[in-house]
Amino acid sequence: MSSPPNKRPGRTIRSVQIAFNIIDLLQEEAGIGVTRIADELGHSKSTVHSHLRTLEERRIIVREGDGYRLGLRFLDVASHVRDQIGNFDIVQKEVDSLAEETGEIVQFGVEEYGKVSYLHKAQGEHAVETLSRVGTQQPMYSTSLGKTILAYLPPERIEEIAAAMEYEPKTANTITSPEELFEELETIREQGYGIDDEENINGLRCVSAPVKNDETILGAISITGPSSRFTEDRLHGELADYVRSAANVIELNTKFS
Repeated sequence: MSSPPNKRPGRTIRSVQIAFNIIDLLQEEAGIGVTRIADELGHSKSTVHSHLRTLEERRIIVREGDGYRLGLRFLDVASHVRDQIGNFDIVQKEVDSLAEETGEIVQFGVEEYGKVSYLHKAQGEHAVETLSRVGTQQPMYSTSLGKTILAYLPPERIEEIAAAMEYEPKTANTITSPEELFEELETIREQGYGIDDEENINGLRCVSAPVKNDETILGAISITGPSSRFTEDRLHGELADYVRSAANVIELNTKFS
C-alpha cells in the first residue's frame, strides 16, 4: 500500500517535476518537439531544451528528427520493477493460464497511490480490445479490480482513498458518491468478489476476486469481457468461480513459495 505523494511533508524539486512532466507528455504523444512541449507545459523553450538534453544524455529519451520519444531504457526499468515485486512469476502463470482457459482478458492489479495499477494482463482467444495496459492506472471506484482491492484494505486506508477520489461518472452505471461506494464494498466483502457492471466502459463487464496473504490484501485478479457473453448468471456463477479459484491458487503458491 502507498500513501498519496501529495500528502507527504517536504519540498519538491522543480527541475525533477519538469523532467517527469516531459516524460509523461512524450508517453502520451511521441515525436513532438521543443516548441510543442514548451507550449503544453508552460515553460520557456530554453528551460525545456535543457531538460531534453539532460534526459537524452541519460538515455531516457531519444531524438528523432525534430521530435523526441521515450527511450528503450524504459523497457529495462519496467523489467526491474516487475522483478522487485514478490511472487510475480506466480501471478503471471495463473493469469496466463486463466486467459487461455476462458478465452477472455485476465488481469492482475494492485493498489498504488489510491488507484489500481495493472501488474499483468493476458488476452485469451476471444478477448476484446481494451485500453488497459500493464503499468497504467484506473480509478478504484469504477473498476472491479479497484473496488475489490479497496474492500479489503484497512478501514482507515479505505476512508483516505474514498475521500480523495473524484467520482467522475464514466457511464450511467458508475458509482458517483462515497456512500454508494461503501455499500458496494460491503457487498464485495459478503460475496467474496467484485463486479464492474458496465461502470467503466459501456458494453464491458468484469468480475474480480481478492488475493490475500492472511488478512493483508495483495491485489486482485479479474476476467473482463463483453456484456453479451458476461451475463448476470455467468458473472455471479461460473466467472466468479473462475477468479476465486485462481486467487486461491495464487494465495497458496505465494504462501508456500
